[in-house]
Amino acid sequence: MEIFMRLITDWHIHSKYSRACSEKLVLPVIAKACERKGIDVVATADWTHPAWFAHIKECLEEKEPGLFCLKDRSSKTRFMLVTELSQIYKRDGKTHRVHNLIFAPSLEAVERVNAIFATRNFNLKSDGRPILGIDSENLYKLLKEIDDRIVLIPAHAWTPWYSVFGSKSGFDSLEECFGEMTPYIYAIETGLSSNPEMNWRLSALDHIVCISNSDAHSLNKLGREANVMEVQEPSYDEFMRILRERDRKAFLYTIEFFPEEGKYHYDGCARCEISTNPKQSKKQGNLCIQCKRPLTLGVENRVEALADRDSNIVAQKKIPYRSIVPLQEILAEVFCVSSPSSKRVVQEYDRLVECVANEFTLLLETPIEVIAKEANDPLIAEAIARMRGGQIHATPGYDGIFGKIRVFNERDRPQKKKQQNLF
Repeated sequence: MEIFMRLITDWHIHSKYSRACSEKLVLPVIAKACERKGIDVVATADWTHPAWFAHIKECLEEKEPGLFCLKDRSSKTRFMLVTELSQIYKRDGKTHRVHNLIFAPSLEAVERVNAIFATRNFNLKSDGRPILGIDSENLYKLLKEIDDRIVLIPAHAWTPWYSVFGSKSGFDSLEECFGEMTPYIYAIETGLSSNPEMNWRLSALDHIVCISNSDAHSLNKLGREANVMEVQEPSYDEFMRILRERDRKAFLYTIEFFPEEGKYHYDGCARCEISTNPKQSKKQGNLCIQCKRPLTLGVENRVEALADRDSNIVAQKKIPYRSIVPLQEILAEVFCVSSPSSKRVVQEYDRLVECVANEFTLLLETPIEVIAKEANDPLIAEAIARMRGGQIHATPGYDGIFGKIRVFNERDRPQKKKQQNLF
């Protein structure tokens, strides 16, 4: 009998060597955090950085082909050699800023890439996500010459400032960006401000798989988006095959932010604290009504500009998705505290993931009655049930400001029963 494993992957994170990232992002700590989240396979990140690559070689050993584990075997978490590169370059008279994920099959392939990058005088020491002055098509050609098994996937494909479809510096099609290498683009990363359904509106992406990852800059952001796959023998090549062949039997679903929570979902002007939807923006000439500067046009606006159909037309043919609110955000709302990192939230989070299940299992699979029995507040179970049903209240993010997702508002928040005064 064939035995398949269900694995959750997060292929886009960062290390302590990336700008504005936590010092706690080192491999042993990342591995343990992934266990609590329910992540089975995670990116190593930042393998172009010399100090981080030394840390990778010091801590990891290959367990399955292209998959690595901690040498001390202290965690079951597997790592894949995936990093993000930032590119700033001119093409056809326009400056483009694009971020791409690079998947490598082996340490040897990474060493060859880093060696070639060094001969081109790319500054790999300045940041875990280095800035390269090379266009995306030529970069991919170079990588394929180094190792044909390397795969490039556009990162957070709709972000205004740094993405293939970004309103500020992107392109209107994959072909414009990747040219002859477009047939080797098997997937795009949806990013926090879009979900697969928004991407389905573009018929030009019908041959492209939507993947979702956290882009975590700290431990508690790991797994805020992820991919769920079912494989018999996990390996780098098997994961890449699933993407290349768009294998809907193996790729079960993605785990998504509600896109309104992303910090570039709507248009807006952060300076003036003004947010607008695409129709409002158009009426205003895409200018802020207060300062009259150009609005930062968000993901929904770009999707509307490029879309050529309704997503419902193709939904049944696509890999499905499930939307979540991170558990610590749910707990903060239930406890009526402003920070998901507050002491009370962290204590209840730790207790639940230790005594009941990891975060993904709690949010997606654990029976609501079990959560109600184990949680310290009955509203936690109610909140998770509402999240699973998509019963949320959203204030969309814009121009770098995260949106807010609430499962309760003042009208529908259940009231706790007060003890009657017997005297």
